Amino acid sequence: MALPRPVGRSVVAAVALAFAITGGAVVVGGEDGPGRSPSSSVAVAPGALRGADLARGVEALQTHLRDQPRDFGAWATLGTAYVEQARTQGDPSRYREAERAFDRSLEVRPRNDAGLAGRAALAAARHDFAGALRHAEAALDVNPRSEGALASRIDALVELGRYGAASRAAEKADARRPGVPVFTRYAYVRELRGDVAGARRALSLAAGPGRGAGAGDVAYVATALGQLAWRQGQYGEAIEQCGKALRTDASYLPALECRARAWAGQGDTGRAIRGLREVVARAPLPGPLVALGELYEARGERGDAAKARQQYALVSAWVSLARANGVNADLDAAVALTDHGTRAERRAALRAARAEWGRRHTVHTADALAWALHVNGRSEEALPYARRATATGFREASFLYHRGVIEGATGHANAGRRWKSAALDLNPGFSPTVAKAEKEAGGAS
Repeated sequence: MALPRPVGRSVVAAVALAFAITGGAVVVGGEDGPGRSPSSSVAVAPGALRGADLARGVEALQTHLRDQPRDFGAWATLGTAYVEQARTQGDPSRYREAERAFDRSLEVRPRNDAGLAGRAALAAARHDFAGALRHAEAALDVNPRSEGALASRIDALVELGRYGAASRAAEKADARRPGVPVFTRYAYVRELRGDVAGARRALSLAAGPGRGAGAGDVAYVATALGQLAWRQGQYGEAIEQCGKALRTDASYLPALECRARAWAGQGDTGRAIRGLREVVARAPLPGPLVALGELYEARGERGDAAKARQQYALVSAWVSLARANGVNADLDAAVALTDHGTRAERRAALRAARAEWGRRHTVHTADALAWALHVNGRSEEALPYARRATATGFREASFLYHRGVIEGATGHANAGRRWKSAALDLNPGFSPTVAKAEKEAGGAS
């Protein structure tokens, strides 16, 4: 029986990258002191820029700026809030508003570190990682202890595939401004290099006693721990951590999505579908849309095929909207179209994957290019990229599975079986469609 094209990678990466790029490190303002930018004078706590209070924080900043239009710190904070709204609510149009807010901040006070750090976060959110690194370095020239710039520098180096430099940047950031944004990034760098235990330790320290973590930080770190557990196939632990996050903020979408995928991993498909429907109703982002579509495909009840197609069509609509608002969506497009597109769309996915590989050499782009090449009948060309995607030790089941399929397709049958088995041993629910097909086939072949 032919296996469907596995799409679990898109589900995992969308969430993992969302955390790594902007989640948790929506750090606002600068650090007061000689030659440094003061924080906004409006009383909006950084924690208000996450979760249920985000909209109220934006409204408070807008009201304040109508009365105090030259408060450059408030403009930078507002821009950062818009970036967070775009990320969490699936509305890329907010990026243009963020750009205008950062421009206004820097117009009022040129080279203020909060405005420069905000530009770095915006560039990262738009997947302009070279630009993010440039803006982060500019902010750090003004204020070497800018938490937002330190975090964005790590993000940019990770997403450019410069993992060694990212690790050094995380250590430097920890020495300068230890806290939740730095600890969580340090954890992701460790995980990318195969150190799951080190990643877990760093996340556990992030919101530990004495860290002064607020409610938003607790929800974020607990969800990050839940995501880490899910990637290791530890579904019960993932549900427990996401439950902790949701007890802090019942509306926290990343926790709701993480928990739904863990329910799917446990085989509770109906509950998982209901959970993801709640998520996509509020934030129609590629990750949860693809996850929901896969669950419909795997369930296979009457009408489910049409429902799955609806989710995939919404992904394409999001990609178009993102591009119209300055977001480089090539990786999102490559992943979604490779797995769900027509023949012409699969060819377009390969072009997008090549373009993204031309910009940055990460394990994620290597996997996306490998899979797009394979699906387009170019498995021999795909194999080096599949091997590169697994070379750092990153324990991502979809990467392992893709390599197994590609190894098998290029005549390396034993290696193919080993890599597919490794994927299914690690996280058997990484893709509902693959899990169903493997079950029907009686296991990896």
